[in-house]
Amino acid sequence: MSDVSEGIDPHAIPSGTGCVECLAAGQWWFHLRRCAKCGHIGCCDTSPNQHATAHFRETGHFIVTSFEPGEDWFWNYGTEKPFYGPRLALPRSRPLDQPSPGPKGRVPADWENHLNE
Repeated sequence: MSDVSEGIDPHAIPSGTGCVECLAAGQWWFHLRRCAKCGHIGCCDTSPNQHATAHFRETGHFIVTSFEPGEDWFWNYGTEKPFYGPRLALPRSRPLDQPSPGPKGRVPADWENHLNE
C-alpha cells in the first residue's frame, strides 16, 4: 500500500446513510465506516457482517474514516494505525436521527450478543 494521500479522495460522496450491503440484505450494523477513496459506507468490524473490511479486501481501498457523528478519525488497513486526515465531502456522518445500532426496526433485542469482539 502506498502513500496515504493515494488512499483518499476528499471529493468522493458517501454511498448513502447506512451500510450498503446491510441495507440491501435487510441486516443491521453497530457503527459505520466510510471508505476515504470511493465513499462506500460499510459496517465496522464489531458489527456482525464487517462490510467495511470486506470492501477493503475486495477493492484494496485501504483508508476508512468513521461515519459516526462527532468522530473524525481515519484508519489505515495497511499499517493498522489510526490517524487524522483531511475534511471529506459532506455528509461526514450518518444522520443524527438514525440510531446506532441501526437501522431502526432491524436491530434485534439481543443485539449485544451478536457483536464481534
